[in-house]
Formats: sequence, structure tokens, C-alpha cells
Amino acid sequence: LSACDDKPQPATASTAVPTDPALARIYDSSCKLCHANPASGAPLTGDSQAWSPRVAQGADTLLDHTLNGYNGMPPMGLCMQCSEDQFLGLISFMAGVHIQ
Repeated sequence: LSACDDKPQPATASTAVPTDPALARIYDSSCKLCHANPASGAPLTGDSQAWSPRVAQGADTLLDHTLNGYNGMPPMGLCMQCSEDQFLGLISFMAGVHIQ
């Protein structure tokens, strides 16, 4: 009856991609390397528990960390041509909540 276990289960990588084709290409080429790899230490796409404290900091902080880098997050998230709106769309997708 392991399904009845109350212990948190380790996060697993999501295979989801954004529905917007442009964001899907960016996610695949820039974000997925870390945000779909449990060994990276980055919050995994779709892991609401990992994203919750980050989302609580607000869009401005999330965007600042994306643009300037933070801890293991590289500046511009390896997408030098991305706009702020694209970054907010990607963060929203990965966090599973609308960020504005």
C-alpha cells in the first residue's frame, strides 16, 4: 500500500512542453537542460512544491534572477535573444501558474 504513504515523493522531470510553438522551441533549447533534469538542482518543470517559494517572491524577483542569474541559474537562462515577456511565459509554464 505504498500509494497510501504520506511521505513526499521525489520530484520527477516533466515531459510537458509549452503550447506556444515559439516558447516550446525556447524551452527545448534553453530551459529543458536543467529544468527537466533532477540532477541539476533546478526546480523541475511542473514541480509546484519546488516552484511555490520562488513564485511567492513575485514576478520581478523571478525575472531578475532569470535576467541576471542566481545561484546555478545562468544569466538570461541561456537564451540571449529572449524577451522579458517570453521569460515570464516560460516561468509561468514551468511553475504551473500564471506569472505577471
